[in-house]
Amino acid sequence: MNVPDDLRYSTDHEWVRVDGNVAVIGITEYAQDSLGDIVFVDAPEVGSTVTGGESFSEVESTKSVSDIYAPVSGRVATVNDLLDAQPQLLNTDPYGDGWICSIEMTDVAELDGLMDAAAYRSLTEGGS
Repeated sequence: MNVPDDLRYSTDHEWVRVDGNVAVIGITEYAQDSLGDIVFVDAPEVGSTVTGGESFSEVESTKSVSDIYAPVSGRVATVNDLLDAQPQLLNTDPYGDGWICSIEMTDVAELDGLMDAAAYRSLTEGGS
């Protein structure tokens, strides 16, 4: 399973790529594999405020509808418009073109509560 070392991870299987006070958010390869074929992404609205740990998006797959939880708090700066026409990018390129949104963080210290790649691998591989 691909777990890039340069990202931070939530226990809800979201990843965060940090650039200054902006966090780009997506779901992990583990999450997309668990969901199955993704057919719709309900992204948050640009300008909306999100709270770390709370649902801010939904992903619909052929198996179910799943909430996506904000790993950090802040204001949604951008959303990935490619997902409107190509929601399957979450399956085919979860760490690249399959990002969901970017958030201007209000408290960068929240990043300290996220896992590094080694800890996330341990979580998803059952501690091995």
